[in-house]
This record gives sequence, C-alpha cells and structure tokens, in this order.
Amino acid sequence: MNYAKTALLLAAMTALFLGVGYMIGGTGGALLALIFALATNAFAYWNSDKLVLRMHNARPVSRQTAPELWSMVEQLSARAGFPMPAVYVIEDPQPNAFATGRNPENAAVAATTGIMQTLSREELAGVMAHELAHIRNRDTLIMTIAATVAGAISMLAQFGLFFGGGGDRERNPLGIIGVILAVILAPFAAMMIQMLISRTREYSADRAGGEICGNPLWLASALGKISDGRRAEMRSAERNPATAHMFIVNPLTHRGVDDLFSTHPNPAKRIAALQAQAAEMGLGGGGGPSVAATRPGRSFGMPSTRGGWR
Repeated sequence: MNYAKTALLLAAMTALFLGVGYMIGGTGGALLALIFALATNAFAYWNSDKLVLRMHNARPVSRQTAPELWSMVEQLSARAGFPMPAVYVIEDPQPNAFATGRNPENAAVAATTGIMQTLSREELAGVMAHELAHIRNRDTLIMTIAATVAGAISMLAQFGLFFGGGGDRERNPLGIIGVILAVILAPFAAMMIQMLISRTREYSADRAGGEICGNPLWLASALGKISDGRRAEMRSAERNPATAHMFIVNPLTHRGVDDLFSTHPNPAKRIAALQAQAAEMGLGGGGGPSVAATRPGRSFGMPSTRGGWR
C-alpha cells in the first residue's frame, strides 16, 4: 500500500511539473519539465533525506556524544524489528522530532534539543517510537520526496517568471497570464503536497509507536506537552515550510489555518486514540494527556510486558 501511495505521489508531482511547464513554455516547456521532474524524483529518492537533515541543521550523534538518546533509539528499533537508524540532534528550543530515509536500511531520526529538555524519558521514548513507526511503514520515503519536490516545483515557477513571459504563443500558449497563474499557484504546491500526505499516517504511526514502546500513554503525554500553542518558533521550519508534514507536530507557528488544510490531525483526537489503545492493552486510558508523565530522573531500560521501563 505504501509503495502504491509513493507511486501516486510521484505521478501527481510529475503531472504538476508538466502543467507548470506547459503554462510557461507550451509543449516544449512541458517536455523540459518532464525531464526535470524525472531527474528531480530520482535525485529525491537517493538524496532527499540528506537534504532535509541539512535544511534543519541536524548533526549526527553517537553513543559517546548522546548516550541516552542513542541507546533509546537502539533499543526501540530492536523492538520494531529493523536496523537502528542514524540518530541526529537539532539545536532548536522547539520540542519536535521527525524521521527520514527511503527505507529502514537507510533511515534517520532527528530530535530537537527542545524536545529532549521538555519530555521525560518515557515520553521521549513514545515520540521516538512514533518516528520509528514511520520508518517501518515506509512513510518516510513519501515524506522526504514530497519535501524535495515541493521546493523544485516552486523553483520551476519562479524560473518561468523570469524566462517564460514572452509573447510567443508557440512557446507559451497562455502568454503572460499562464506564467502569472503558474507563479501564483506554485506557492500552494507545498500545501497541496502536505494535504496529499494523508493525515491518517499519523494515527497509524501513533498506534504502531505505542506498540513499539510498550505504552501508548507515554506518547499521549508527550503530545499533550509539545502541541502547546506557545511553542518557540523553529526558524529552519519557517524557512522550509514544505517539510512541516514530516514532524511529529506542526513546527510552523502561524495559526488560523483551517483544519482542512492542516498537515497533522488534531492533537486532542490523537491523544484520545492513544488512550483508547492503552485501554485495549489493559494499561488504562483515563486521566487526561498527562497520565504518562514521569519524573525526568527515572532510569531508562527495555519495556516490560506491562509497558513500564525497567
């Protein structure tokens, strides 16, 4: 199913490239756009994860430089049943995290310094398990390609603004009107891609993350904390809004966007679903979003059969 969604996304992006190319340069422009689209898709498949990590100034860490986070990811990935991904840290006060990579064998997880300072060990484990679930579900392939291709579409439209405005109807059948339409509509490409990345992926990753870490309430508690509207601005995300859908919660600080256009499900609904999952597992689902909070000083270990950390 995820492979089919990836193919559909790439086809949609290719069609969008063709449309913008035609509006800018007619048939010849559409052909050039198709070549550009194929090259961009191929480049994104192999390199988009590296680009996204670079966009957010993520630095790799090891067992020596970040022992607790590294060991946490090592243990959780073993429970998830795939090789340990590379671990990155982003120096940013906003509590957030994301995963990237084309497959479980070539993947990475990144956490901000803000989320590591804000959450307890159990809550952070819930977040990391959620990101590992995205990797196991291969959602990260779609997310990383979407982020890269969105920027390429915008670049193509901007290119047309400077070079596609001539009056040659053969080359540009819609004239300056077509160019203006392409340039105006292109900024919406990132938003459309975010809408194409189904929000149900987050629910699926939440549920799988709860199974991986052993207690869905840890992630529920984490979401209750990091979804706070008073979060600090994440400058790298504001500069690269097309990557917003990759994060566990929306990193953009602007408000007032209707739920219809949101890249993430409502946090309260996600928390409720996690509490229901916990109840199914016999862990209890009541007590609000903070039920999983624990003292930061608790030691971190492998989950027991009842979901606690030894």
